[in-house]
Amino acid sequence: MDARGRNYGYVGPDDLRALVRPGREGRPVRSAADFHDWASALTPEELAEPFTFVVDATGVLRLAPRRSEHVVCAGGERVLGAGEMSFHQESGPWEVGEVTNQSTGYCPDADSWPAVARALDSAGIEHPDGFTHEVVFRRRPVCRRLNVVREEDFVCVFCDGELPQEWNVGVGVGAGADVDEGARR
Repeated sequence: MDARGRNYGYVGPDDLRALVRPGREGRPVRSAADFHDWASALTPEELAEPFTFVVDATGVLRLAPRRSEHVVCAGGERVLGAGEMSFHQESGPWEVGEVTNQSTGYCPDADSWPAVARALDSAGIEHPDGFTHEVVFRRRPVCRRLNVVREEDFVCVFCDGELPQEWNVGVGVGAGADVDEGARR
């Protein structure tokens, strides 16, 4: 883990990774002007939906329509954070209304929030103090199946075995989807 946070590799299905094409990455948002230009081109209906987001490995927020795959939004690269985000503007600047780490392609831990907050701060977008909905992802080491932990019940829904308390989704799952050795906890 470096100063920016844990670096997450893609852990989703290969058929979705195959959708990655150069130039189809999510829209980079480095400033309030970038966001305003992007939001101005959208319809009110589009703005009413949450968006797919990633924070790329350089700390830049990238946005794409909700039904976009996170791996496509990231251009197939590693990320510091991923999930869904909605925006609203009542009077004044745009603000994040809802933000979650819900990405089954990257399965980021809730501790990815600081990277998301830094990207939003850099882009001049007001935001909550944390994820408005946190998703807890764990992989069962024995059956190797991915689980979403609900109500702090750390039991695998596939084999009824105990799930680790610490994030382990990308640990040891193969080339391109593993977490850097230094990021293990």
